Amino acid sequence: MTDLRVVVIAGGLSPEREVSEKSGTRVADALRRAGVETELRDVGTDLLPALADSRGSVVFPVLHGVAGEDGTIKEILELAQVPYIGARPGACRAAFDKAVAKEAFTRAGLPTPESVTLPKEAFHDLGAAALTARITERLGLPLFVKPRAGGSAFGVSRVDAAERLPEALMACFAYHDEALIERLVTGTEIAIGVADLGDGPFALPPVEIVAEGLYDYTARYTPGAVEFHHPARILPAAAEEAARVAVAAHRALGLRDLSRTDAIVTAEGEVVVLETNVAPGMTLTSTYPMALEAAGLGFGDFCRDLAAAAEQRHRS
Repeated sequence: MTDLRVVVIAGGLSPEREVSEKSGTRVADALRRAGVETELRDVGTDLLPALADSRGSVVFPVLHGVAGEDGTIKEILELAQVPYIGARPGACRAAFDKAVAKEAFTRAGLPTPESVTLPKEAFHDLGAAALTARITERLGLPLFVKPRAGGSAFGVSRVDAAERLPEALMACFAYHDEALIERLVTGTEIAIGVADLGDGPFALPPVEIVAEGLYDYTARYTPGAVEFHHPARILPAAAEEAARVAVAAHRALGLRDLSRTDAIVTAEGEVVVLETNVAPGMTLTSTYPMALEAAGLGFGDFCRDLAAAAEQRHRS
């Protein structure tokens, strides 16, 4: 056993609670196998007192969705003055808000699909039919509709015909009051993990995602529902560009320690950024652990090294 102690926080109250529990359990088990004293905790009224009692521990938040990825839990950890793994609150908020993140990508010169972001009130006050016509006129078809903030593909729909757009928006508004409507980009879907163990961010090998239909919640977390290739079956030049783009996205959002960027490699070899996640899933069907495996990095050792780097950063 090392002198390092880690508190893994998982669960929470978002729709992604189940995924977080699975991710957190896997991280905690891996840390224990790597010789690290580890405690697994949920979010609740006893969290702050527990953190106070766990002074000297590094916190590894493995929370998804609202309050997990939007900066809330990081604000609490900073109030508690404990070292933790992951991006600081402001960076979390920027990445969690897909519209804000896309603006950061554009400023950094990274290609990202053209989109519009509108609140549900706009469709009520201005008329859904008129807005739908304007949107499809500008962006064309097919489209992707997704909540402005959120994860695990909740509320995400592909729209191939203009008359299906209102239905997709209703599904989206069940999860967020604003919808991001994006031009569909076709090609090879990949996820690129980024890691930083203290010497600067570097990209892990890209993971290719091959889904029969939409890569939605069920597809993401049902073993065997999706075919993964790690590393991705793309040309070396595209893999190199994917690495560059993922690190650039990580830097553009001001992230640290780890992130995952989702992208499309077009037939021309262009890597188009879709979004960047500050709390990658760590389940058996999550792409981040697959990328670590492709890079020859042990999952438990990697989590231990992240915690050690966070502890050193806090002391410095």
